[in-house]
Amino acid sequence: MQAQTTVQNRFINSITQGDCIQVMRQMTANSVDFILTDPPYLVNYRDRDGRTIQNDAKADWLKPAMREAYRVLKQNRVAVMFYGWTKVDAFFAAWKQAGFQPVGHIVFRKAYSSNSRFFSYQHEQAYLLAKGNPPLPKQPLADVMDMPYSGNKLHPTQKPVEALAPLVRSFTLQGELVLDPFAGSGSSCAAALLTGRRYIGIELDAVYFHQASARLQRVHERIAARKRSSQVLIPPMR
Repeated sequence: MQAQTTVQNRFINSITQGDCIQVMRQMTANSVDFILTDPPYLVNYRDRDGRTIQNDAKADWLKPAMREAYRVLKQNRVAVMFYGWTKVDAFFAAWKQAGFQPVGHIVFRKAYSSNSRFFSYQHEQAYLLAKGNPPLPKQPLADVMDMPYSGNKLHPTQKPVEALAPLVRSFTLQGELVLDPFAGSGSSCAAALLTGRRYIGIELDAVYFHQASARLQRVHERIAARKRSSQVLIPPMR
């Protein structure tokens, strides 16, 4: 147990490159307070610049990843997981088999269209999933929220920190641990850090891993600089 705890401590407040299933298997059961993640949607997505997402064309990773996510999440806590609506049956099967219970659904309104077919698609969606019987938040968020455009500079499906930070504040306390097994550009990790929480990020793709790690380093430095500037030197008593 001591060795496993030491390994987990190495992951905290950093992003690890690797298969999230293998990394989570090194983590202690019931050890994270909140999961906030945006996994591949299983749609073989390619953006206008030709960028792709690993494992977005197959689902063999989905059930084992959700089992590990459920295992490491503490009892009576929740996870927020984005999903692709065209593959909702696959996501639901994986969540249910892992042990998660859906307790809420969130729609994120976008001011722009990501695609147009039968509709002009202007929203993202996520499920709130429970392990056990978590307490209700004192001031529940609305289940329809605005999602400003992130610019997708670091990742083809980059989520804005502004849309994620309220979720972190609602479902965790200061100092608690947030896990993102599909870290992408590191938005969930940045939201955790900027709200006074700790984080563990995992990203498979080497390019996105390096970009997310550099981004989080900048956030760490910005927070440290802010703390230094806010310190007031009190003259010694005479």
